[in-house]
Amino acid sequence: MFFYELREGDDDIFADVLLAREDEMDADTFFALVQEIRLRIQDSYEEDTLIEAIADELEKDHEFVAISDERITASVNVSKVDDENFLTDLEEDDGDEMDGDYRGIYLELPSDPGRPN
Repeated sequence: MFFYELREGDDDIFADVLLAREDEMDADTFFALVQEIRLRIQDSYEEDTLIEAIADELEKDHEFVAISDERITASVNVSKVDDENFLTDLEEDDGDEMDGDYRGIYLELPSDPGRPN
């Protein structure tokens, strides 16, 4: 199994998509394929991000598998503390206000010597 990554964004905010493929594709060929797909779809995709749209095309036509949260079979929380080791519930909670897509943003805030974190 061989793994590939698509990244989108700038120095402050970025997103990535991981892909897997049974047969190896050299980096230059992968880059050329991604560029070909990007040029073809960049003005017409329906996914949330360009990299998700490219990943869909790679999966549909080029034997890649996009590694996403929807494909996770099991998730285990691991800690040195025994009570903090557990199998994570992957089922969606219907009453959760966070249902659907959400994005995380990393912010670099000025440090305050009076605050511990």
